[in-house]
Formats: sequence, structure tokens, C-alpha cells
Amino acid sequence: MTRRSALPRSADTAAIARASRIVTAQITAVAAVIVALVVVVSVLYVIRQSQPRERLEKPPPGETRIYVDAQTVLAALVVVGIGAIILAGLLSWLIARRAVRPLGQALRMQRTFVADASHELRTPLTVIGARVEVLKQELDAGEDPTENLDELRADVNALGDVITDLLLTSSPREDTAEPYAVAEVIQPTVDDLRLLGGPRGVRLTLTVDPEVATRVPTATLRRSVVALVDNAIVHAPDGTPVEVTVAPARRGMFSLIVTDHGPGLVGIDRYRIFDRFAHSDDGAVRTGFGLGLALVRDLADRHGGRIEVTATSSAGTTFTLTLPSA
Repeated sequence: MTRRSALPRSADTAAIARASRIVTAQITAVAAVIVALVVVVSVLYVIRQSQPRERLEKPPPGETRIYVDAQTVLAALVVVGIGAIILAGLLSWLIARRAVRPLGQALRMQRTFVADASHELRTPLTVIGARVEVLKQELDAGEDPTENLDELRADVNALGDVITDLLLTSSPREDTAEPYAVAEVIQPTVDDLRLLGGPRGVRLTLTVDPEVATRVPTATLRRSVVALVDNAIVHAPDGTPVEVTVAPARRGMFSLIVTDHGPGLVGIDRYRIFDRFAHSDDGAVRTGFGLGLALVRDLADRHGGRIEVTATSSAGTTFTLTLPSA
């Protein structure tokens, strides 16, 4: 998966930088006017106090007067004024950057949410579309569509769960209150994804330990399975299998292992494969924007797990997702 080495500067970044410069210029201008007024008033006062008659007056008995060269004072005031303006400009720049930082974060969160939502909704909608096509074939053939209708209803409910989970992504980590068997989520999810591999003869096999349970939200687990299996289907050659395995891992964890028999990771390091917008050079037809694996990594980090490439070669690639068990 090749990642574009230098992504163009985003419009959001340019807009934030421009806003920062404008705020800096405005604050600096106001500070410069204030400093200039102070300097002018000080100069006028010094000039007034340095009139010859002031110098000719004798001080009263017991009083001492110190006379300072007016030109020296005026030069000092000018230097101090320029220094104050420069200092005001630097402080304004720092304040402006800090002030617009929340705006930049908000824009990044918005862009990230839109990109994540677009990617996460793509595969469930594709599954629903394939389900509708199968349903149409059954109706045309006069077959009973009840089973497919039930599955279509389940797909729609799962899509609603994905949307809810997307909205909760920015909130603190929350686990499901009661543990559940992961097979209850992974089995139907893999069954749905078989529709995607069917036209190319890509077969999905599932081996799941029925004893494995977790508290990770069901929508989060489903999203992870969809992203990993969908990625494997895309890179699997026609007529080859994709193996999905769920088994206990180290203490308190379980592993979701997805293996395809494609050409492996080509043109990108296995550690950079989880970067956003990363793509492979294996010749597979791209159906997404390189967000799926990045989302899996974000979900794993959010729930105290991890995702890694445990094997890759010309014989295929294996992704292993480790999550907390109940």
C-alpha cells in the first residue's frame, strides 16, 4: 500500500493560518497605536520640560534637580517604543495561534467524522444493496422471501448501530454493561459479508471459539470485523478463501485473525498500513479511500486493544486484532 509521500496542504490548514495572521496583524496594529500614543505624549512632555527657562531657574534651597539631555531621552523613547511594538507583535502571534487552535481541532474532527462515516456506511449499504438484489431474484422466482426480509431488517438495524457508534466515537470509552459471546456478533457479520465475495468466488470461512466473550460494544466489534474482512475480500484473488478466526489470546484478551491469500503488502511498510489514505500497490481495484484499517486501529486503541500485521508475503496477509475479553 503506497501512501502519498506529501499530501497537499489542506484548505482548512490554510484558512486557519490565514485567520491567525489576520488576528496577529489586528492585535499588533492596535498595540502599535497605543505604544505610538504613549511615545508621542512622552516626547511632548519631555520637550515641554526641557525649555531653556526651566534650566535657568534656580532650585529652591534644599532641592536638587537633575537635568537629562532631551535628545537622549527622545532616542530612548523611540527605541523603547519600537521594541514594545515588536514584543506586542510576537505576543499577538502566540495569542492568535492559541486562540484559533480550537477552531483547527474542530475542523479536523469534522473532516475526520465525515471521512469515517462515509467509509463506515459504504460496506453496510453495499451489503443491503446485494441483499435487495437477492430478494428481487427470489420474488421473480416465486420463492418465499421471508428469510431474506428478516436478514435485510437485521442489516438495517446493524447500520443504525454503526451510525450510533460513529456518534459516540468522540466520547470517552464506554464498554457494554453485560458481557456477550463474540460469536453472536461475528457469525452474522461474516455471513452478511459473504455476499460481497460471492461474485468473485471469494469464500469466507469462520472459526470462532464459542467461549470467548467481551464487553466491547457490539457495534464497535461489528465495524472492526467489517473493515478487516472487507479489506481481505478486496485483496483476495478470485476463487480464493479468506479465513476468519477468533480465539483466546493472552490473559484477558482475545484475537480476531483475518487471513487472505493475496500478494501481500506491496510498496508499503506493515506499520504504515494503518495510516489514513494508505493504499496497496497489489493491483486490486480500490473501492475505498484507505480509511478502514485506520479506523480499526482507532477503535482498538479506544478500547485498550491493538491491531497489527502478523504475517505478509506473496502467499497472503494476516491481520490480528486483539481486544479485551470479558
